[in-house]
Formats: sequence, structure tokens, C-alpha cells
Amino acid sequence: MRPSPGTQAEKEMALEEIESHIRRVPDFPSKGILFYDITTLVKNAEAFRKSVDMMAEMLADKEITSLASPESRGFIFASALSYKLGKELILVRKPGKLPSDTASVSYDLEYGKDVLEIHKDAINGKSKVVIVDDLLATGGTARSAGELVEELGGRVSGYLFLIELTGLEGAKALSPHPVWSLLKMPG
Repeated sequence: MRPSPGTQAEKEMALEEIESHIRRVPDFPSKGILFYDITTLVKNAEAFRKSVDMMAEMLADKEITSLASPESRGFIFASALSYKLGKELILVRKPGKLPSDTASVSYDLEYGKDVLEIHKDAINGKSKVVIVDDLLATGGTARSAGELVEELGGRVSGYLFLIELTGLEGAKALSPHPVWSLLKMPG
């Protein structure tokens, strides 16, 4: 395993490289939305590795048992982090995608409504969970995933994102829990 960037200058250079591999797509999925496409980041093995390593560092000293992630782009980062950190991975899916008993929650998106589900047996009273996703916009998806964790008796230890769109103030919607973001961009 290669070490992640050590000095502040190395970290800043790594963040610039990671950001340079994220494609911006205007007016997707609807007019007025600037979509941050991470497929161009994960296509670049070195930039993807650096992003996962740096996100793992953000969680290294946190007391957690599990990583939970809403589909689908969050799965990419949560899976890699679960492997790297040796933590449980809990998938939070859209309706009808999980084969056993589920709990569900409805929530608002920045451009519509949606529903998330989680297996009822995925969380227990000892679960200390970080919700992982690729992007924080308004916070609706992440907050809903956190509500499911708490509904099932777990504790949300925080939220981790590759990108936070600071102009949409999604971190406020996740209060009082800590929010960690690798990249902060206007939104």
C-alpha cells in the first residue's frame, strides 16, 4: 500500500489532482443543476486511490463499526473504504432492491422525491455508523440514511463525502452530527 500525501503541500496537490478528474456537466439531470460526474475520477486509478486514501485518513481515529451508503455512487467509495478500514458495509437502497425485511424512509431531493430502504437486521444497538456518499448537496439523501440507522437503534457517528457543495448548506441539515468532506465546492 502506498502512503497517502503527508505534508500540507502534498495534500493540496493531491486534492487538486482529484478535483481535476471530476467532470462538470451543466443542466444535468435538469436545467440549472451542475452535475459533478465522478466516473471520470474512478476511471483514473491513481486519482481514485488518492481520494479513497485521503477519505480513509479522515475516519482513521473515529470510533465506528460500520459504513452505510445510499446507492449508487456512494457504494463506490463506501466499498473501498470498508475494505481499507476493515469495517462493515451496509447498503441503503431504493425500494424493491433488498431481498429481506426492510425499513424505509421518504425524502426530498434537490430535484424531486425518493425513498430509501435498509435491511432491518443491518443495524443493532451497538452500531456506530458513518454514512458515506459521493456528494453532499441539500443533505436529504444522507439525512434519510441516518434516520434509518437511528430508527433501527444504531448511532450515526458522522457523514463522509467526496464532494460537498457548500452553497447548498447540506451540512446544516445533518447537524448535530459531524460532516467530513474531501472537496468543498460552490453549489
